[in-house]
Amino acid sequence: MPAARESLLDAAYKALARRPWSAVRMVDVAAAAGVSRQTLYNEFGSKEGLARALVRREADGYLTGIERALTTHGDARERLTATAEWTASTARENALVRAMLTGCWGERLPSPTLTAVPSSSAVPAQRRADGPLPSPGDFVALVRDRAVTVLSGPGTPKPETAELARSCELVVRLALSCVAAPPGEGGVADLVRSALPRQLTP
Repeated sequence: MPAARESLLDAAYKALARRPWSAVRMVDVAAAAGVSRQTLYNEFGSKEGLARALVRREADGYLTGIERALTTHGDARERLTATAEWTASTARENALVRAMLTGCWGERLPSPTLTAVPSSSAVPAQRRADGPLPSPGDFVALVRDRAVTVLSGPGTPKPETAELARSCELVVRLALSCVAAPPGEGGVADLVRSALPRQLTP
């Protein structure tokens, strides 16, 4: 992602932490990023385009963290526990991720339509942002399917893959419940470990 675009998204994210999206002004975002307002409009087209790009970036960041959790830990139970912990902690710290995962946007946040919008942008990253944005159900499916792909080996029998998919979806949904109602002592990890079978297939 070009540096100017990333700086503008950083500036928009910081502005959103201080004031409602309705009060975030394009001129202030451009000034905070150290670029002209024209550069901002060239990159995003409009404030709605900026909102879509910001939501897309935070969604991508969340999914990158999921990928890390699934590939840098020990056995399948540990990887799924790390996935749930990443989901809950990221949603706790990032209001946009929390809104995307729960569908509860609130009046302080931008709430772009999840369907694709017409795009005439010459900027490839903006054309992608103008495409469909993931719904809460899409995130459940994306994380579940990625977990199944990472955790199952080639040639895994269908019944075992189906059982693994159920366990992966259970973990994602448990993590989302922890976003809505944070767990007590022991946290997300204890909930996930108690819900998963001792030996995950495959």
